[in-house]
Amino acid sequence: MKATLAAGFLAATLAGHFAFAADSKPAPANASRLIPPPAPPDKMLSPADLQSIQQQLDLFSQQIDSLRTDLARKPDLLAYLPDVLIFDKAVRFPLADHELVDAKEARAAIAEGVNRAEALREGKTPWEFVSGVRGYVSTIDCSVQPYRIELPAELPAGHGPGLRLDVTFHGRNELLTELKFISGSSSQTNGKIVLSLYGRYCNASKFAGEIDALEAIADVKRRYPVDDNRLLDIGFSMGGASAWQFATHYTDLFAAASPGAGFAESAQFLHIYHDEAMALPWYERVLWHLYDCTDYAVNLAQLPTIAYAGEIDPQKQSSDIMMSAMAAEGLKLNRLIGPKTKHAYEKATKAELDRELDKILAADRNPVPESLRFTMWTLRYNHMYWVTVDTLERHWLRARVDAQFVQPSDCCTTGFTLKTQNVARLTLNFASGECPVEKGRKPTVQIDDSTITGPAVAADGSWVAHFLKTPSGWTVVTAAPPSGLQKVHGLQGPIDDAFLSRFVFVRPTGSPMNAQTGAWEAEELQHASSEWRRQFRGDPLSKDDDQITGEDIANANLICFGDPSSNKILARVAEKLPIKWTTDQITVGDQSFPADHHAPILVYPNPLNPQHYLAINSGFTFRENDYTSNARQTPKLPDYAVIDVSVPADRSSPGGIAAAGFFDEQWQLQADGGRDVLSAAATDPPPARVSEPTK
Repeated sequence: MKATLAAGFLAATLAGHFAFAADSKPAPANASRLIPPPAPPDKMLSPADLQSIQQQLDLFSQQIDSLRTDLARKPDLLAYLPDVLIFDKAVRFPLADHELVDAKEARAAIAEGVNRAEALREGKTPWEFVSGVRGYVSTIDCSVQPYRIELPAELPAGHGPGLRLDVTFHGRNELLTELKFISGSSSQTNGKIVLSLYGRYCNASKFAGEIDALEAIADVKRRYPVDDNRLLDIGFSMGGASAWQFATHYTDLFAAASPGAGFAESAQFLHIYHDEAMALPWYERVLWHLYDCTDYAVNLAQLPTIAYAGEIDPQKQSSDIMMSAMAAEGLKLNRLIGPKTKHAYEKATKAELDRELDKILAADRNPVPESLRFTMWTLRYNHMYWVTVDTLERHWLRARVDAQFVQPSDCCTTGFTLKTQNVARLTLNFASGECPVEKGRKPTVQIDDSTITGPAVAADGSWVAHFLKTPSGWTVVTAAPPSGLQKVHGLQGPIDDAFLSRFVFVRPTGSPMNAQTGAWEAEELQHASSEWRRQFRGDPLSKDDDQITGEDIANANLICFGDPSSNKILARVAEKLPIKWTTDQITVGDQSFPADHHAPILVYPNPLNPQHYLAINSGFTFRENDYTSNARQTPKLPDYAVIDVSVPADRSSPGGIAAAGFFDEQWQLQADGGRDVLSAAATDPPPARVSEPTK
């Protein structure tokens, strides 16, 4: 099903040229700091260069349209069209948005795009097996995104052994447009593949940048022979922050990690201490648990990690704090320090680091570890090797699973032992040939105080078993999902989660209930559209409410702006939402707000298709003031909020926050919006263990 949808997204993007909806007017001279910044007056293209490049770009676009027609019945070749399209986008985006454009780089990009288009028309892809730029179509918004690839001189033929893949995250560069990124150099590697991520610009590979990494890795695996057990997670500065994030959140994807400098959490890195933190909205502090790597430190028990920092680099703080967080879990962080070095790799220490990483990646990683230590705060990150947490007892409290395969001491004790915390449903899953229990045997599974006999191991050595926690203990169940609404992976909130998979902005075509809220809703739609383009480098898919199709409802999150009077989709679902909304008032539990100057923001399973989100009146929730530091780029609103639109929206907030909170695990309102998770998290018990910690 996923492959079919991905092919559909590719076809949708390749079927027509990009729709660019950016404001064509340059930013005023007195505007607040913009990221990405506009080109300074002394570095703007001359009128002659601008006219010449635009003419070349228009001719290239015509060539693309013609090529698309020629390849319409050649799907194998059409799959390479993103490798051409990225050169068009790399020039068109910064030109349209008045960003810095180097004339020489722009002409070179267009020339390379033209060369690729001509070769592809002839059925050739000469760039495919040499280092350079590639493109793929994102499932989120059908945008074409770039990455760089470095390849060895020769790739294994046929079904030969896969190669090591180094996944590299770049540092912060507010001038890193697609054009600047693709204009970088590529080199030949020695027996490995190096993937350099664009990450949708400058977001430390969070939010859509996080999905970019996963999609780019998948695209590389589609094209080239990659050994799944030899992936390296590495980056420096902002890239180091990205590397920490992926090491702790996607631990089982990699064989080794090496974060350099960067940041690992928000509060201490930003010097937000107790009094200032307490002044922040409570839900914003709760939502630090999404990306704070210190909260996930125990996951590194499964991942060989070598951190790097310069001895006098302030960003040494990231590995300092991770070292402390790991020590609290009984783990020791391996770290190399560049002597007398500020914010850079020291040459000799970098060489030592490379040697140590080479040793780790030369060894065979065990894809089925016998013991696991796993923690999470949200079902967004619910998987660790053969353990998947399906539901939680409570989101935004720590959940833990400590799992171990029990070696048999006689013929009857083979199985697994698990200790859990804040877990309501989980799955143990071994692929063909991976289950350590003998084929045909029914493993014994002890979860907390319950001892259960699982289903028999299949003849191919695979085994899948599902378990549910009941008032009387754990029991084995079928794979059937919980009945009714339930927070599950990819459908657990907060609002920002609606923008990590395919979404469509739904524009209202009717008259709003109230003029003031209607004007605010229109402004927020414009803001969400323009800022998605600026920060995540794509034009969001947008449709009028009367143009939404059954396919949209089936395959996308619907991001509806307006109210039940102005937006036809909201009119269809209004009575099925937990927040009630009439012309006179907005009701949230026992709270009511005048509807003439209040409007709701929320994310909720779409009543028209509960497998996808319905979001109302919001794009991603961090705003312009948070662009200046990636550690500030965390969710700023929970599952729902009521906005007082009489308070003007600004660079920090969409207006006055009259109420906000999280829905419970069944997507229902809870007392005080779930604020009690703050005090409950403060008394988080120590980890439950079934084995000695890894040293």
